[in-house]
Amino acid sequence: MRYILSSAEMQQCDTNTMNRYGVPLAVLMERAALAAAEEIDARYPEHTVRVLLACGVGNNGGDGLAMARLLKLRGYTVTILFPGKEEKCSVEAARQLGIVRRYGIPVISDISGLSADGYDVIADALFGIGLSRDIGGIYEAVIRTLNDMQGWKLAVDIPSGISADHGGVMGAAFKADQTVTFGFAKTGQMLYPGAGYCGELIVKDIGIDAYSLFDIQPEVRVLELGDLSLLPARQADSNKGTYGKLLIFAGSYNMAGAAAFSARAAYRTGAGLVKVVTDVSNREIIQTLVPEAILAVYDGKTDMSDFAGEQVGWADAIVLGPGLGLSRQAEELVRCVLLKAKVPCLADADGLNILSGHRDWIADAKAELILTPHLGEMSRLSGKPADEIKENILTAARQFAKQYNVITVLKDARTVTALPDGRTFINTTGNHGMATAGSGDVLTGIIGALLGQKVPAGTAAPLGVMLHGMAGDAAAERVGKTSLTASDLTEGIPAVLSPDR
Repeated sequence: MRYILSSAEMQQCDTNTMNRYGVPLAVLMERAALAAAEEIDARYPEHTVRVLLACGVGNNGGDGLAMARLLKLRGYTVTILFPGKEEKCSVEAARQLGIVRRYGIPVISDISGLSADGYDVIADALFGIGLSRDIGGIYEAVIRTLNDMQGWKLAVDIPSGISADHGGVMGAAFKADQTVTFGFAKTGQMLYPGAGYCGELIVKDIGIDAYSLFDIQPEVRVLELGDLSLLPARQADSNKGTYGKLLIFAGSYNMAGAAAFSARAAYRTGAGLVKVVTDVSNREIIQTLVPEAILAVYDGKTDMSDFAGEQVGWADAIVLGPGLGLSRQAEELVRCVLLKAKVPCLADADGLNILSGHRDWIADAKAELILTPHLGEMSRLSGKPADEIKENILTAARQFAKQYNVITVLKDARTVTALPDGRTFINTTGNHGMATAGSGDVLTGIIGALLGQKVPAGTAAPLGVMLHGMAGDAAAERVGKTSLTASDLTEGIPAVLSPDR
């Protein structure tokens, strides 16, 4: 697990390193410049390429100016584009500007003479993580010109114009092939569109690390491969009851697919027993598609209050909603389950659509609750436009989790899992092939299986999201991204959980 910092947290780390440890800013700037220059060295070890460094007036620009000097000393042909006003330079940027001039490195300010193919490398050090307003005027023109140029593009710390906090484009943004950031990754580099503008993200050590945090307790984290150790251990002396009983309320009249995907994914994730509760019309197909599953059925005459009470007493964890439909009977089922269940519950799909019309039921739930909405479902739950949610997905998930005291798994290209206590996880696994029908049903089965195996809900949710993405990556290796289906996702789970990984 690694911390992801906001712009304010990173700036405080910088201050802590300088003021509490006494490391001079000039030292940090030189180390940042060296870290970025090393990436160009690694790509062009012959040192014969032409490099254009676009530098701003702040300390990010100072990093770029120091980098220009280091590259020149290694034999590169270096030109500096400096479109700003010198009198606005920070102290360190002004010092670095004087140094490069004494080394005779060309400094230009006019973009009109730049050739589209005149440079092999274009490096961006115009604006850093402290950018607080949209880019316009000459800097917007500079960024658009740089983006139109040929050559490999490198961003220093963060692509200029990308918000370090939410990943949005602030007027215009540099489109990098690679970004070298320092100390910690930033939130805006994890979320789209910022993640796309960063290209390959590399985090480099320049002397700002966990020692620099002091009282900072970052709330945003990313799970990594090593965190698969959080998965429940299998025991030699065990039975099917050891690995949990998962109850899945899913499927409506002649709509069995979602239930089958969730059940199969749960078994693939190690669940000991899975019971599917569904409409009687789905009996035969569920028994065919998932013969391992226990089955309980209801029809239009079933008293849902008594029926739900009988079922929830069996379970160690509950999944509620995939393919359930929006009938009055489905509404009553959701209400009764949430009122009666005392084990962790996950609501998805139609379970969420029903709750969007009965938000008070969320507060009335007796058990710990996980909600897994996509943007459209989140819009219905929160009453906010989907576009607004997507623009700041992190804040939307965190606010909802806190307001309703639920774990919120807000699904998107970079799924965000927010816990009521403020801890938040951004998932970086998975691929666009997973944008396919049934993918969310597989996720509910994965998280449900972990809950049934007694993994705490605050761990099961982000861990399940990571595992789901990894299964998607494994499946894409086998069938490709374009052809990937939900069935492939369930078959990707064993590849992730294999002891040979």
